[in-house]
Amino acid sequence: MVSTWFLVDRMPTPDEHRRLAEAVGWGEAFDWDTLPASLDGSTLGVVAVSGGHTIGMGRVVGDGVKYFAVQDLAIDPHFQRAGLGRAVLDRLLLLIAERAPSPASVTLFASTAGESLYEAAGFLRSDMVGMFQNIDPKP
Repeated sequence: MVSTWFLVDRMPTPDEHRRLAEAVGWGEAFDWDTLPASLDGSTLGVVAVSGGHTIGMGRVVGDGVKYFAVQDLAIDPHFQRAGLGRAVLDRLLLLIAERAPSPASVTLFASTAGESLYEAAGFLRSDMVGMFQNIDPKP
């Protein structure tokens, strides 16, 4: 679908985030009860808007100075393959460059479907291995 859209420098609302995450198949990837606090703790955000509706999002987490991680970049499937994902990513990277006082480290985890987007934007594979661990809260 081709339409007019524009980018806004802001975090998605919890409802926008959930709608987009579910639209791309990430419905089970989030703890929806804690998502508002997670969004509040994020460093940067960008949303794409068309016809008054949020059709894409991306956010960055990290210390806001040296280390940044691209998180939750998602585009409504009806608007994919039109350059919108790249536009959101490019805007996030520009905001990082404007904020960082010295060269910054930008990392991300990519799904297989997103690898070509990130490689085209200059992200490189390295000899480092991405790892994660889920920690349960301590009572």
